[in-house]
Amino acid sequence: MNAHELKLSTHLPVRAFYARPTVEVAKDLLGAVLINRTDEGLAAGRIVETEAYLGQADHAAHSAAGRTPRTQVIYGPPGHAYVYRIYGLHHCLNVVAEPDGQPGCVLIRALEPLCGIEAMRQRRATARKVEDIASGPAKLTAAMAIQMGLYGTDLLMGPLTVRLFNRAQRIEVRRSKRIGISRSRELDLRFFIAHNDFVSRR
Repeated sequence: MNAHELKLSTHLPVRAFYARPTVEVAKDLLGAVLINRTDEGLAAGRIVETEAYLGQADHAAHSAAGRTPRTQVIYGPPGHAYVYRIYGLHHCLNVVAEPDGQPGCVLIRALEPLCGIEAMRQRRATARKVEDIASGPAKLTAAMAIQMGLYGTDLLMGPLTVRLFNRAQRIEVRRSKRIGISRSRELDLRFFIAHNDFVSRR
């Protein structure tokens, strides 16, 4: 899919799309397209896996400790990007959900590359197959060139945006426990497209 085809087949959601319960947003982001306009051109991928983080009652959420300089964006208007660094090396991308002032965000866990795939391959040179380019939260940010400079970006007006397909897609959504956390492990808050080869764990 090229940039022109992508623009014709998708549209930007309105703010109200994000100002809803985090679990609903996490499910409805499946099948949407994440786009980053970089100096090297357009990079885009279909979202195939997400995790919901529910705020202060969810001990695995960064916002569980309350409002801090790091988590400030999570408490702000919905539809913004919460980017953070893990292990001092990698980045993860979250989408802020819930009404303004109420913390909640959705971790984007995996993408199916759609546009700018050659540039993604170069950024993820260790990936042996296209299915492995963005099959994890740190992998997808590397492939899409998403770094701390995009913290707080408004996803309605780019350069980092989420777009919805104009035609409803019939997808089967599965859910499971979240991956790689030590707190609130009992919550089934991971969502993914069934039978999709690009999710992080099938």
